Amino acid sequence: MTLTARLSLSGPDTPEPEDLLSSALGVIFPDDVTNQHGDADHGLVYTSPHLPHPLELALAEVKAETDRQLFSHYLWNSSLLLAELIEADTLRLGLGGGQESRRPRVDIDAGAPPPPPPPPEPTGFDVAGLATIELGAGTALPSIMAGLLGARRVVVTDYPAPPILKTLRHNVARNIQPRLAPPCRFAAEEVLVEGHEWGEAGLDTPFARGNRHAFDRVLAADCLWMPWQHENLRRSVAWFLGEGEGARAWVVGGFHTGRDRMRGFFDKEALGAVGLEVERIWERDCNGQDREWVWDRGIEDVTVRKRWLAVAVLRRIRKSAGESGGVCQ
Repeated sequence: MTLTARLSLSGPDTPEPEDLLSSALGVIFPDDVTNQHGDADHGLVYTSPHLPHPLELALAEVKAETDRQLFSHYLWNSSLLLAELIEADTLRLGLGGGQESRRPRVDIDAGAPPPPPPPPEPTGFDVAGLATIELGAGTALPSIMAGLLGARRVVVTDYPAPPILKTLRHNVARNIQPRLAPPCRFAAEEVLVEGHEWGEAGLDTPFARGNRHAFDRVLAADCLWMPWQHENLRRSVAWFLGEGEGARAWVVGGFHTGRDRMRGFFDKEALGAVGLEVERIWERDCNGQDREWVWDRGIEDVTVRKRWLAVAVLRRIRKSAGESGGVCQ
């Protein structure tokens, strides 16, 4: 199943020729993939076979040019993938992280009953009982999935523009509800939407000061296309990420704007300056195929690169025995 197969549009019909053409591009050009979804006139319906009811997602109606340039008024494929990874790992579906290929093959003698299937291998995207925060949430789909599958605390943030926060609050209130969760999964004690500007400007606020190192998981989906914001995003990730051994940040970014624009976020020295390091990173396409992460693949066709996303798990740098001191943030 392709990454976008769970999505459908809601809202009025659009008979305009350009709208019909846009919706048919995947048929006309089967190698192409849509990586941004929805608009102010058409919300999105997200249907998972593992949820009792579809999720309904509104898109922000932004008018100011500065707000439009944030592109928070779309759902991006990075959010779809992160939501699927959270779902697959928390529900032990065995679909996340490319682990299936690592399981040993078992030969079965003729006539012998088949052995029981091996348990799914966890990949680190389980949110049950954890506190999560999403940066640059857009529609908040990953956070909604976390809230439905057992996260204890769910905080959703994006740039403090009123239309964006209004839509986030609507999506969160509408979808993070016990009736939309699988049986016996809902455990949210707190669900909160807050405005947060990445970096120094956003860290000197009552919300940021009261939540430093407060989260087991920091989520960021399709936040890497602005290289001038990489430093600010790193600082916010490091600020909110907990200091426990198991704390992790999950960062998913598409290559649709070019590998050279997004890869700098993962620079080892730049991450190290805020006390973070990459634990795992790989690439996955919209059909679920995995390949290794590389810094440079040469010239990449835009149609091909739109199909791929980088998936990274970040953690705090582990100090060696006897090492002391901290990292200035």
